Parts: sequence; C-alpha cells; structure tokens
Amino acid sequence: MKSLYADLHIHIGRSENGQAVKISASNDLTFFNIAHEASARKGMEMIGIIDCQSPSVQDDIERYLDQGEMQEQAGGGIRYRDTTIMLGSEIEVRDPGMGPAHLLAYMPDLSTMQGFTQWMKSHMKNVELSSQRIYVPARVLQEEVLGRGGILIPAHIFTPHKSVYGSSSTRMEHLLDLDGIAAVELGLSADSEMAGLISELDPFTFITNSDAHSLGKIGREYNQIQLAAPTYTELVKALRREDGRGIIANYGLNPRLGKYHRTYCAKCESIQDETITAVERCYECGSTKIVRGVMDRILSLADRDFPNMPSYRPPYQYQVPLEFIPGLGRKKLDQLLERFGTEMNVLHRTSEEELAGVTGELIASFIVQAREGSLQLEVGGGGKYGKVKNRS
Repeated sequence: MKSLYADLHIHIGRSENGQAVKISASNDLTFFNIAHEASARKGMEMIGIIDCQSPSVQDDIERYLDQGEMQEQAGGGIRYRDTTIMLGSEIEVRDPGMGPAHLLAYMPDLSTMQGFTQWMKSHMKNVELSSQRIYVPARVLQEEVLGRGGILIPAHIFTPHKSVYGSSSTRMEHLLDLDGIAAVELGLSADSEMAGLISELDPFTFITNSDAHSLGKIGREYNQIQLAAPTYTELVKALRREDGRGIIANYGLNPRLGKYHRTYCAKCESIQDETITAVERCYECGSTKIVRGVMDRILSLADRDFPNMPSYRPPYQYQVPLEFIPGLGRKKLDQLLERFGTEMNVLHRTSEEELAGVTGELIASFIVQAREGSLQLEVGGGGKYGKVKNRS
C-alpha cells in the first residue's frame, strides 16, 4: 500500500486546436498543461480532468498516447510522469420539479469515455463544452455511467448554484439512486463536520477537490488516498473503502475561505450576520435579493443537532493554499519550488527552518500556520473568497 495526493476535479479551458471547452476557465488549461503542472509543480500523484467527454480533448489525448508521452494503464487511468490522470466529465441534470445539479462521471479508459460521448451526443446540445445540460433524468444518466464501468459522484453538493442540496432538492435520494453513488464532493465552502449534520450522507466517502479553473488553482483542495497502485480500479476500491484502501485525509479550505460560505446580499454585497441562520431580508439594506450561503443551507437541511463522524470518516485538514499566504508572491513561490520540488513538498514535507532559509521567518511561519490550520481568516460569501486576516 502507498498513499498519494489526489485532486479529482480540474477543468479544461481549451483543446490544443483552440476549441473552447470550459468558457470560464483559463485558455492555458489544456490536457497536457494540466498533467504537467500537476506532476512537475504541484506534486499531485493523481488528478481527475473532468472535461474528457469533449471530442477535441479526446483528440489531444490520443495524440499524446500515440507519441508515447502518456500511457494507458492496465488498471485504468492515463500515466504521465509521476501522475495518473482519471478521465471524467461534469454534467448538468435537471429533473422535473427540481433545480439544476452537477454530477461527475469518471470512466476507466479513453475508449469507454469515447463511447460515453457518443451516447451523450443524442441527449446534449453541445458535447464539446463543459458542464452541459443532459436531457435525460438523472437516474438514466446514472445507469448509463454505471453500465459502462464508470462511477458517479455528485459535485460540490452544497453550493447555491447547480448542486444536489444547494439548488436541486432537499434530499439526494430525490434525484439519484443512493446505492449507485461512489462518493460525494463537499465543495469549497463545506467540511466534513458541516456535512455530518445530514444523516443521508453518513454512508458516503467524502472527497475534496479544487474545481480548478486555472493552473494555479490545481490542488487548492485535495485528498490523501491509500491504495496499492495509482489506477482507476484502485481509486474505485478506495472510494468504496474496500480491502484496506480508502481516503485517509481530506485537505480543504477552511469553509470560511469559501466564496459561498455565508449568506450574502446581492444588492449591497454585504455578508449577513453569522449569528443569524434564517436570513430572508438583508440587515444592511432591506433587499430580498439574498444568496443563501452553504452554512445556512446545511443548517436548514440538518436532521441532527450535532455532526456524526463515523469511524471510517478521515480527518478533514484545513489547508490554506500557498496563493493565500500573505507576502508569498510568484517570485518567492518559484524559489520555494526550485528548492523543494513541488507544492506538496512545501506544504507537507519541509520544516519551518528550511522554509525560512528561502522566504524569511515571517512567510515561513505563515506557511506552518497554514499547515496547522491556525491562521485567522476573514469569512467569504456571495461569490467572493475569504482571506487570511492576520499578518503578524
């Protein structure tokens, strides 16, 4: 067995022939650039690229396989240097009487994903683009994914826009067959303790991913996974907690840093009082244009007063990404990576004394505080990220 770091939700901005894939993502997020950034700079040993249903992206993948720069693995997944790539797709569903929700589907290999693309073409307006609406019931999509040997994971389950609990329904079972869900993705504004207030989630493995829309955001949330080999088959076992495999730690933003953590007024842009959980009208301007935050949504759905943390639930480690560290600009970060190799080495494997030799004592202390979860934070909400508050 070995443990590795994995970020399973990364978007592609464009294919290498210039075809738009995720409109809101950076153009330099190509399949190859993501793989290279994850392996060489971030230190992610497993990633999920979730726009691989796009035919133009599949052309890019085939080219790198033909060139021998990447290799398909016997157990599923594509290997590039020290990183295994899982082929995924983010898909929007909207069942009658419910709001929209995003689901993540992962397939074991390229040919399976290509077959899935052919099926989706008959039910989707533009399969080239990311996160598109599919015009079949969610359970039909789920059956199709599982029938192809894939797995299905509800994405960022609490965010107010396009998620199972945030905008679709009050119960996941209203939308999906719970026995056909491999895991659930918490999203940037929630953690395991918050999710533990909802009993429906007790059986599921929680995963934490970046939902990266730029190269720099890769690894802002990630998982530490224990498995025998970095393959699709082993990942599935880990999500199911089988044969000693499993998620052994979730690393994520403190929910206070998430941009949808607290309820927010869309008119005056004020974050509502954290002591109030049932905000219907802005306390600053009186507007009813309220975007319900993740914490408040969870409290409204909670069916227990205290979170349940099953014995198999791994620790949730608050990890402040290096981009949030006060005073750590691009130049100093490059110096850290030149000295220690990858961001995972900086965040997990390097002593404060070693860090201080490159950045100075103040920034090194911030990095260690980030590692320990002791940085003071200013709350986020309404689409704006929180930030690190203390600078001394």
